[in-house]
Amino acid sequence: MGTDEPGSAHDVAERFLDNIETVVHDKREEIKLVVAALMCGGHALLEDVPGTAKTVLARAIAQSIRGAQSSRIQCTPDLQPTDVTGLSIFNQRERDFEFRPGPVFANIVLVDEINRAMPKTQSALLEAMAEQQVTVDGETRRLDDPFLVMATQNPIEYEGTFPLPEAQLDRFFVKTTLGYPGADHEAQIVQEQLGGHPLERLEPVIDLDDVMLLRRAVADAFVHEAVARWIVDLVRATRGLDIVAIGSSVRGTLALNRAARAWAVLHARRYVTPEDVEQLFVPVLLHRILFRPSFLAEIRDHGWETAAELVRERCLEVAPKPGFDIDLDVPAAATSSP
Repeated sequence: MGTDEPGSAHDVAERFLDNIETVVHDKREEIKLVVAALMCGGHALLEDVPGTAKTVLARAIAQSIRGAQSSRIQCTPDLQPTDVTGLSIFNQRERDFEFRPGPVFANIVLVDEINRAMPKTQSALLEAMAEQQVTVDGETRRLDDPFLVMATQNPIEYEGTFPLPEAQLDRFFVKTTLGYPGADHEAQIVQEQLGGHPLERLEPVIDLDDVMLLRRAVADAFVHEAVARWIVDLVRATRGLDIVAIGSSVRGTLALNRAARAWAVLHARRYVTPEDVEQLFVPVLLHRILFRPSFLAEIRDHGWETAAELVRERCLEVAPKPGFDIDLDVPAAATSSP
């Protein structure tokens, strides 16, 4: 059962994270980003090579929530929108059409290699992600709540792919990578799977009410007006850089504010610090920025991480971090654990 007593939100989050980490090792910070997206009603894009536990993470999240349903969509160029949303089929016995829901009707939806789907199929996903609904045969149907899309794309192979348009990238709350585990954790994974996959033994530790509790805690987290203004200035700074063609949208401002609140809850605080915002700048904003071709050519040999750090530093120069001790300026009620 969900719990409503004070101080329980962080306990729920820790229990949730600990359970997921029993099958996805050495990736707690990355897991936190995906959980933060779930807490904020957003979606996550994982850009990584095959075999880095992306599918395992999606299933682990779903299996950790009692009553949650998960599904997987394997994207290919011939995948049709109705393969995602579902379709109406004529029932000869009833002499009427009946709707058969597609895999998007689930709480946790893994969309594998999303950039291999055709644009019209990506558009079907766009409505689901943006409005938590799908329209089939002129009828709009609501999707489950909570609803989290975890999409993956391979950063190595581009042949036969359809790059995600900026409008769809903007719908992803966070973008991150998982990467390979450390040597010790990889050895642990090998040992654990000798007797079957750990997912087969994973039990739920929270329920859907607990997810709603986490969402309420996010909404209640305190953001000082100076920090809120800094978030706005930081996002606006992305629009004025000479290396940027199109900066982050207002949706990025909203996402960074909500993500910082979730990050505070995940770290047992009822208030947001400037460090929360700074830490989330890259995973929340970078994929919303369209860079000039000259900059992309310039950083091609230096790696994307170097580029990300450069953009973050340039934006911090334009919009410096608030120069005061946030701990001294929060209401007393906000200093206790969520």
